[in-house]
Amino acid sequence: MNVLPTDFFKRDVLTVAPELLGKFLVRRYEDGHTERFQIMEVEAYRGQEDLACHASKGRTKRTEVLFHNGGKINMYLIYGIYWMLNIVTGNEDEPQAILIRGVEGAIGPGRLTKRLALDGSFYGKEIPSFDIWI
Repeated sequence: MNVLPTDFFKRDVLTVAPELLGKFLVRRYEDGHTERFQIMEVEAYRGQEDLACHASKGRTKRTEVLFHNGGKINMYLIYGIYWMLNIVTGNEDEPQAILIRGVEGAIGPGRLTKRLALDGSFYGKEIPSFDIWI
């Protein structure tokens, strides 16, 4: 199995996003077992000029990781209920990210993070890491 290196994500979001489709998101849980989920749906957010990108509001504590080099995880909570899994792409100070919207067996970003037991503790974590990789 080939694990995508951090450098894979240090490219433009519009290049990386379609390349993630069909790849497998692998999660190692606290009890040591792992599961693989094929990525079915993604959404690209590109820079401060993209009004749908959280970085369009500027650099804040919540958006800080978006301004880092690609290969970091950005987790945020919506509606006070659902965690969203995003992977930062591109280069430092060029905020971009890919929202993982769905994987096989968990369509919808909130269902995905619930199924994979992902939460705010993953914010800023490198991908690949010990407990999550593609």
